[in-house]
Amino acid sequence: MVLALLVSGVVIGLALVGLFVFGLRRRLIQRSGGTFDCSLRWNAPEAGSAEAGTDPSGKGWIYGVARYSADRIEWFRVFSYAPRPRRVLERSAIEVLSRRAPQGEEELALLSDSVVLSCLHQNTRLEFAMSDDALTGFLAWLEAAPPGQRVNVA
Repeated sequence: MVLALLVSGVVIGLALVGLFVFGLRRRLIQRSGGTFDCSLRWNAPEAGSAEAGTDPSGKGWIYGVARYSADRIEWFRVFSYAPRPRRVLERSAIEVLSRRAPQGEEELALLSDSVVLSCLHQNTRLEFAMSDDALTGFLAWLEAAPPGQRVNVA
């Protein structure tokens, strides 16, 4: 009986420590400012393909936090203990293709009132899902590139 209570206490304690570390990591990411909630789908299907246009499943979306860092975006998975960003996207390599509202099962997979932004980054199609306010900030950040950098914003 005592052993069962001890094991249960240890399991509950470890779960609480794990939740605390998730919260602490997010606070450390947001400490420097310039962060926004942003879901990401890497290697997204092309707009004209059967996978994208007619059957928009909610598959492939990963919830995360993006952070502006000089001329790049650092994207962190929310449900991870990794201290480093999962993806780093250079401003000069991001090409905005289109924007749209979530369709089909995407509405369930994404946060409410999200806008999906289709982009091309170094020949890889990706999609961001973010709020209208975050989208406005993201597009303004892209357009505010230093002189001489190529910027393509749809």
